[in-house]
Amino acid sequence: MVSILAALACAPAYGTPLPAPLQEADFIAFDEDQAKIGQLLFFDPILSGNRNIACATCHHPNHGSSDGLSLGIGEGGEGLGPDRKPGQGASRIIKRIPRNAPALWNLGAREIDVLFHDGRLSVSDIYDNGFDSPAQEWLPEGLNSILAAQALFPMTSQFEMAGDPKENQVAGAAYDRIDNVWPIIAKRVRVNPAYAEQFITAFDDVNNPLEISITHIANALAAFQGTEFRSFDSPFDAYLKGDAQALDPLQKAGMELFYGRAGCSTCHSGPLLTDQKFHALTLPHFGPGKTRQWDPIVRDVGRMGASDRLQDAYRFRTPSLRNVALTGPYGHNGAYKTLEGMVRHHLDPAAGFSGWQPDMAVLPSVPWLEAADFLPFDDKRERARLQSQTDLLPLSLSEQEIGVLVAFLHSLTGGASIKGRLGAPDAVPSGLEVPR
Repeated sequence: MVSILAALACAPAYGTPLPAPLQEADFIAFDEDQAKIGQLLFFDPILSGNRNIACATCHHPNHGSSDGLSLGIGEGGEGLGPDRKPGQGASRIIKRIPRNAPALWNLGAREIDVLFHDGRLSVSDIYDNGFDSPAQEWLPEGLNSILAAQALFPMTSQFEMAGDPKENQVAGAAYDRIDNVWPIIAKRVRVNPAYAEQFITAFDDVNNPLEISITHIANALAAFQGTEFRSFDSPFDAYLKGDAQALDPLQKAGMELFYGRAGCSTCHSGPLLTDQKFHALTLPHFGPGKTRQWDPIVRDVGRMGASDRLQDAYRFRTPSLRNVALTGPYGHNGAYKTLEGMVRHHLDPAAGFSGWQPDMAVLPSVPWLEAADFLPFDDKRERARLQSQTDLLPLSLSEQEIGVLVAFLHSLTGGASIKGRLGAPDAVPSGLEVPR
C-alpha cells in the first residue's frame, strides 16, 4: 500500500477539477412548518390505498433513506428494511418492486432537474405545468419542486402504495386515470382535524380544510424530504472547504484515482457527484423489470422506456454518491450488495456481467415468485442485447487501488446530517402504525 500512496503523491494533478463545496444556497429553501407536516405524512400509511404502507417504509432513515433491498417489497409486505417479508394470504405481494428504491439524499438541491432511474420525471414546459412526467397534462399545478412532483407517483402505483383495484378506491381510480387518485388521498388528509389545522397554519392559501389539495400534500412532503435528507458535512466536504487533514491517506489516494486515472468523475461530477445523465453499465437483469406494454419479454430497457429512443436502451440515470456507503444495494436493480462489488463491475462491466451470481443481490425469499426471478437473466437474446450496450471501457486497477477507491467513497458519508433533523414521529394523526 505504501508504494501506491507514494506513486499517487507524485502523480499529476486531478484529471478533472474538484467540485466547489456544497452550501445552503445550493438548496431550495423550504418552509419549516410545511416540513413538519411532511414529516408526519412521510411516515403515515394514510397515503396508501390500503393504509398499510408509508413513504418511509421504502425510504427509511435507518436504511440510508432506502430499504436495504435490491428490489423492494411494497404494498402487502410486512416489516421493514432487509427483514421485510412478502406477506401472506390474499394480501401477499404478487410482484417485487421492479427497481431499487433510490436514496433521497440532497434531492432538494436546486441543480436537480431529472428524477427516477429512467428520468421519466424532468423539469420541462412541455405540458405547461413545469414538468414532463407520466401524468402529462394531468399533473397538478403549483408544485414547489421536482421533489414534490416525484412524491405524487408512488401513490398511484399498484405495487408500491396503491394496492389492487379490487381492494380499495385509490387503486381503482389509478386504473381509470392517474390524476383520479390524488383527490381521494387529499380528502383522506383534509378530513383529519389534526392535519387540517396544521395545513391552515402552514399554508397561506389554505383557510379551511376544503382548500387542502394534493398539491399542498406534495409540497409538504417535498419540504420534509428536501430538508431532512440534506447532507454535506462529510469528511470530503470538510476537505473541499480547506481542511487538508479531513481525509486520511487512503481516502486521499482514492480521491486522486476518482478524479484522475480511474475516471469516476467523468459521470460522477459536480458537488452532488452526478452528471444527471444516463449511462449503460451492463448490469444483469432479474426480477419483474419495468416492462412496457408492447415488450415481448420481461425486461428493463431503462431510459428508452421513457424516451422511446433506441439510443437510450439500457441506460440509467447516474446516481449521486453522497452517503453512498449507506445506500446499498447498488445499481438500478440493486445487483450488488456491496460497494466494492459495484466498483469492480464498473472496472470491467463485461466480466462483471458474466460472473454475476444471484447471491450478490439482496432478495428476500418469495417462494411463489422465485421460479421467475431470474428467467430474464437466463434469456440468451436478452443477455446479448444487454451486453451490446456499455458506456464503460475496461480499466485495470490493483487490489490496493480498488481498496483506496472504496475508502474514498466512505469519506462521502455525512456526519450529524445522516441522523436527520426531525426524525421519525412517535405517532401520526391518522393513528396508523409508524414504520420503525
